[in-house]
Amino acid sequence: MTTTSDKTDLQTQHLENLIASYIKRTQASKNYAQTYRPVLADKSSLGLGFSPELKEICYPVVVEKMRGAKLWDIDGNEYTDILMGLGINLLGHNPEFVKKAIATQLEKGFSMGPQAELAGEVAQLICELTKTERATFSNTGTEAIMTAIRMARTVTNRHKIAIFTNSYHGHSDSTLIRATIAQYAKQAASRKLEGKIAGGGLLSGLLSPIQSGLKNSVSPKGVPAAPGIPKDVAKNVLVLDYGNPQSLKVIEANKNQLAAVLVEPVQSRCPQLQPREFLQQLRRVTQEANIALIFDEMVTGFRIHQGGSQAWFEIDADIVTYSKIVGGGLPMSVVAGKAAYMDSIDGGTWNYGDDSAPQAKTTFFAGTFCKHPLALAASKAVLEHLKNEGVQLQEKLNQRTLELVEELNNYFAKEGIPLTYTHFGSFFAADNSQSNISPMATNLMSFNLLKKGIHLRQGDKGGFLSTAHTEEDINNIIQAFKHSAKELQEAGFL
Repeated sequence: MTTTSDKTDLQTQHLENLIASYIKRTQASKNYAQTYRPVLADKSSLGLGFSPELKEICYPVVVEKMRGAKLWDIDGNEYTDILMGLGINLLGHNPEFVKKAIATQLEKGFSMGPQAELAGEVAQLICELTKTERATFSNTGTEAIMTAIRMARTVTNRHKIAIFTNSYHGHSDSTLIRATIAQYAKQAASRKLEGKIAGGGLLSGLLSPIQSGLKNSVSPKGVPAAPGIPKDVAKNVLVLDYGNPQSLKVIEANKNQLAAVLVEPVQSRCPQLQPREFLQQLRRVTQEANIALIFDEMVTGFRIHQGGSQAWFEIDADIVTYSKIVGGGLPMSVVAGKAAYMDSIDGGTWNYGDDSAPQAKTTFFAGTFCKHPLALAASKAVLEHLKNEGVQLQEKLNQRTLELVEELNNYFAKEGIPLTYTHFGSFFAADNSQSNISPMATNLMSFNLLKKGIHLRQGDKGGFLSTAHTEEDINNIIQAFKHSAKELQEAGFL
């Protein structure tokens, strides 16, 4: 980490000015953090991690109200929001039709226990838009992923799963597994030599000699990614290099042990990698081996296309998980997919008036707040809106995001600023393969943007556009990114 003594006078001056102006602008938020820190265990104040140099501004802005693409904090500052609920608010904050649906349900009540009136309608809408066969509901993305893995293990009668480096599948023990340091270094070296292409395609060229270790190791071992996770959990998880054809060979070599391959089709931590051909080959390999292919579409679901990444990449996964957008701002997640897997929830379909009965082996699935009436009401409103608007909604938003990214990249290239932005649909972020960008620069970029009225989390490298963002909002976002990057360049941080 860069220390104070390592900094130039320009860097020191920029840092001092930024800290002073940020505190002046957000003093009430800072007071809030200090007041409640003794009782509120909250990681959101740390950004990329605790930094002694940024200690005095290690706190999030506290938001008082929100509407459309705007937020207002407790200091009275207005922000154009690009965090958008971590991708939840495709349609902006508090759409009127969602508020109306929630208010209507509030009048009816929201008791838990009885069958929710809207559950069937919402499941039907999900299956219609995503071209899946059956669906069930839980509350969070982590819960949905846990359920999907359990279903896959039940149906296949196998125990191991495969995940990919840089993916994120929630905070359960079974998915918080990373590659070993040696394996990660090997993968990174291979990626650097072979050059993954942002925007699509497989790795180019033949496998490098450095990859031979992965080639010869048919069971790439993972290790817990955080304290508190037993080492034994990692024994059932393979951690592979995403987009690398050699990973397909590892899957084939372990096909008799693998219950599922879990994949973010486009990783939120690495949006520049969009490997269409690799995903199509992965579908072929898993299908031939009767391995469940699970698409984690927490971020991409309903954002890139009505049918999510499945429709975008033309891939029919076995199980798909959704959250964020589908809940209309309320806690909601969905597990959907082929009946052969979904039947493990309830035994499968049957009819009254004949001798039919549940046939499939079932596993355990439960949750007091699953199918919450308010969440279902919000979800129905969102899904009906998406259905009525058609794919043009996503297409228009994707195009606006592309134009934003192109303008930023053209400006950075012209000014000699070593930054490149990438996007997938309406999610955009700095290309994280740029090893010359330090965590300090990333953190300072986010603080500069916050100071200019663009809301995101400390340390975030980009954000989301929504249908509520106006042309004026987008222009303000572009200008704030340009000015913030230029200031960091002039101060010597970029």
